[in-house]
Amino acid sequence: MPLRPDQIGQRIVVRRLLPGQTGPTGGPALTDVLGILETWDGLGLSIRREDGDLLRIAHVDIVAAKPVPPRPSLRQRIPAADLQRICSRGWQAPDQLELGAWLLRAAGGFTGRANSVLVAGEPARPADAALERVNRWYADRDLPVLAQVITGSDWLSDLEERGWLLARPAEADTLVLVASVSRALRAHAGAHQTRTSSLRHPPPVTLSPRLTDVPGSAWISCYGRAAGFDPQVVLGVLTSGERVAFASIIDPADARTPLAIGRGVVTGDWLGLAAVEVSAQSRRRGLGEAIVVRLLEWGASHGALSSYVQTMSDNPAALGLFERFGFRTHHAYRYLRPPDRDNL
Repeated sequence: MPLRPDQIGQRIVVRRLLPGQTGPTGGPALTDVLGILETWDGLGLSIRREDGDLLRIAHVDIVAAKPVPPRPSLRQRIPAADLQRICSRGWQAPDQLELGAWLLRAAGGFTGRANSVLVAGEPARPADAALERVNRWYADRDLPVLAQVITGSDWLSDLEERGWLLARPAEADTLVLVASVSRALRAHAGAHQTRTSSLRHPPPVTLSPRLTDVPGSAWISCYGRAAGFDPQVVLGVLTSGERVAFASIIDPADARTPLAIGRGVVTGDWLGLAAVEVSAQSRRRGLGEAIVVRLLEWGASHGALSSYVQTMSDNPAALGLFERFGFRTHHAYRYLRPPDRDNL
């Protein structure tokens, strides 16, 4: 199976000829090479082996090659509930209450993550009592009751058996994607080198992103989900977390207009990416990739080893962008609401 340039960053195995050497049966000598595909061009490819060595192989010496599943990483093995708690620490509501391992959050309706109970782990009281506490807490704040529940979890089955319904039936599940920060940067560097070396696929023109500690009004205006909500609440959620950065690419013709934005937050050694948006007239120029690279570099400089991003499963543009960096699905979640009491 021939390899392709768009597989840069993936784990592959290549069976290659050893020129000038004879195998044990008298024929050509062969050997297998396992590692990460780092570069691909018209003459050959480069593989980063697991011992760290970079090996260059000419296409004429390749007998067979194929992608293989990535080696399971410790980061991929983190339980979904634990990763959800890390995600919640990087996107905090101004009003929160711990209910055992559950976390109730309210932010005036700004985003589902900041206005739902994170159902992950045990609530430290019987389920009926916990759910009644959740209902009262959100009623006191004039907010609808939403539960953020991990797809495939026991709690999803339990709530569905109690009659809880999809809160947003028109929406697909949200995927939580993860990747190694260093591998994501290597995957991008390899893909960029391939595009640069190919006359048929010149690299897109990009502008340099800049970073700030606080999002300005122009950044917030570019973030579509902020419209219509209390600016102070929006700012409080966006700037929450241990360490936060806001990336933007400004229109050279208008310093008040961002062409692309993104947010990064470091929690321990995890980097969370969010709000990566590109204005409609500026797409297909590599601006989204530039934003992601800048935030990955920033996260690495602050000790981040792994990264996560949350995106809808029916958003092919976002999925394609992050897959090019090596992000893979860790788990999914959805929002449920309690049954209408009038229908019980």
